[in-house]
Amino acid sequence: MKAAWRIRVRGVVQGVGFRPFVYRVAERWGITGWVLNGVEGVVIHAEGEPAALEGFVTDLEQRPPAAARVTSVEIQDVPLEGHDAFVIRASAGGDRPTARIPPDMATCPACLEELFDPRDPRYLYPYINCTDCGPRYTVIEGLPYDRCRTTMRAWEMCPLCAAQYADPRDRRFHAQPVACPRCGPHYYLLGAGDPVRDDREAIARAATLLKEGWILAVKGLGGYHLACDAENARAVATLRQRKRREDKPFALMVRDVETARTVVELSPEAEELLTSPARPIVLAPARRELPGVAPGNRDLGVMLPYTPLHHLLFHFGAPPVLVMTSANRSSEPTVYEDDDARRRLGDIADAFLMGERPIARYVDDSVTRVGPFGPMVIRRGRGYAPLPVASLPAGAPVLALGADLKNTVTLVVGGQAITSQHIGDLEHYEAYQAFERVVHDLLRMYEVPVEETVVAFDLHPDYRSSAFARSLPARAHHGVQHHRAHVAAVLAERGEMGRRVVGVAFDGTGYGDDGAIWGGEFFVGSLEEGLSREGHLRYAVLPGGDAAARFPAQAAAGFFVDLPDLAAEVRERLALPGRFATAWKLVEKRVRVFPTTSAGRLFDTVAALVGFSGGITFEGQAAIWLEHLARGAAPAGAYPMPWDGRELDFRPLLEAVVADRLRGRDAAAIARAFHRGLAEGIYRAATALAEAHGADVVVLSGGVFQNQLLLEDLKDLFAGAALEVWTGRDVPVNDGGISLGQAAVAATLAP
Repeated sequence: MKAAWRIRVRGVVQGVGFRPFVYRVAERWGITGWVLNGVEGVVIHAEGEPAALEGFVTDLEQRPPAAARVTSVEIQDVPLEGHDAFVIRASAGGDRPTARIPPDMATCPACLEELFDPRDPRYLYPYINCTDCGPRYTVIEGLPYDRCRTTMRAWEMCPLCAAQYADPRDRRFHAQPVACPRCGPHYYLLGAGDPVRDDREAIARAATLLKEGWILAVKGLGGYHLACDAENARAVATLRQRKRREDKPFALMVRDVETARTVVELSPEAEELLTSPARPIVLAPARRELPGVAPGNRDLGVMLPYTPLHHLLFHFGAPPVLVMTSANRSSEPTVYEDDDARRRLGDIADAFLMGERPIARYVDDSVTRVGPFGPMVIRRGRGYAPLPVASLPAGAPVLALGADLKNTVTLVVGGQAITSQHIGDLEHYEAYQAFERVVHDLLRMYEVPVEETVVAFDLHPDYRSSAFARSLPARAHHGVQHHRAHVAAVLAERGEMGRRVVGVAFDGTGYGDDGAIWGGEFFVGSLEEGLSREGHLRYAVLPGGDAAARFPAQAAAGFFVDLPDLAAEVRERLALPGRFATAWKLVEKRVRVFPTTSAGRLFDTVAALVGFSGGITFEGQAAIWLEHLARGAAPAGAYPMPWDGRELDFRPLLEAVVADRLRGRDAAAIARAFHRGLAEGIYRAATALAEAHGADVVVLSGGVFQNQLLLEDLKDLFAGAALEVWTGRDVPVNDGGISLGQAAVAATLAP
């Protein structure tokens, strides 16, 4: 006897070929009825024999399309409607959307085969895509996800595309960006003589220009890149000078996996990450030097081609290793609009390879690496955003606005935490404008009036994000301390609301409960009970305030506040820059000095003591330099860093560093002993707190825990303890994860 079920499928089930998949499964099981995209996901009305209905649902749950992620399937008995076939209906609107927006996906093998098949109508067409690949987040303008709500709405499909789009058995059924050379957008080349309007000719000419040492602005999925031959030192140096990027490493795009293996050391885990559907940038140890690409850095960031355009550039003879860096000046947002690109990149790029399809929102490339505790996302962008990152209590919508550095925004709607793409550093006007756009974009996309939200923000009184939060007419506002948010982000990602943990939050700067600049904190508690500060790095001072974060020698003076005799030795016998002596005068007079527990500034201090003599040109530069220096030395003991039950004392460590420096010990060996000493100090403090407070998990979060050498030492130490160690996975442990932590704290408080 036939029955009828109303089935609601939630997760990433729109824009990934889920409806044609449902259609094919229904045919297989003899099911009649319909399927459509709703605001919460996919809705199905299924009629058939009970056994067939059960088999149908099992296939939906266990064999979804590769790009889909099914998180829940709800079944309800409903009256029969008497259907004699199964059909795909138009999308339904109505309630507030909670459907998950799919991320952009790398070109699939089937489309690549067609791209290079001379018999195929999409041969060498740079916008080829299907339901298994191509743009999603960067073309979607509204939900439900249909062509009329994408940036492809201006292109009417030709008979071929329309027939494939309408055929449930075709790979392009309801692939909203579907197009071909006859009816779709095209690429063109500007700035290399007369404009080149033919796709193939434009891309082939661009590939030749790259071989000749030109710098090109190339329009991609989520914005423009600046590209040049990575093996042409002159081109790389010119790009660095024009982009005003003194030292920060450039990302690389390599032709294929074989080329990647010649550039970096790829572990099986790193190669799996590199070739995953997200196609992120993967940081890995360099196998060879590429002058100017990553000065003073032992790692390189590589990615594979992920759009048809990228594959075509290499097909037409572009150099096999390209610099492919975000098209902006340092710390500004990526350029993604054509007019803006011509205006802002005109004095950087020699020519422009531009595409006609508009980009709905900019999305940077994601940056990842394989760490001692597993894969880590360093920057969350293309391929990951805007997938939900956590399930939180389903109360009022929460809007969390993050920190001012490495800003992201998190919106919690229907209990799903959606963290935005990386936005940038809000001290730059363009980045702040982008921040406001992302906030309004998320609220509009999910139809959440700001008046209904609980807004969460950082406690720092001068953060631009916090001032913006306080200006919003929300139903409630919650300030969340920076380092508690770091720990909360890891707990939220793990889905652990009530688990008691020891949280270790080490970074450069965060506003503390006492008004000091925190950055070396130990917490105990859970999201439900709250996180209590139970310890910290010993207080030092920052002479001159924020400037100390830009000059390691200046920061170093503040860490000798309780070691005046040692400071005198440093001034007299170590060749530190003059900023140390100037800053020491401020320390002695207690003028413009600010209390701090910053672990980031401790790294800067040790870097200055062992030879880092310049200023900081990008965040974390001195600490990265110190880590790479230490990697060149074999393990040889650890400097002392005692824990007294409340404070982790850096003074014995600094005394040992200075003594070894004066004795002429190798700088790499000093850097290595510092890392091991810090790891042992963290281990002692965390295990003591866990035992005292009945915790069985240690959470490591904050930008310091991007340091792979420190994590390796900690993994080694904790291997002998009966404690689990958690750190960030899909959400960065740096300030890119702060908005999720804020959202998690606020969600536990919101009605």
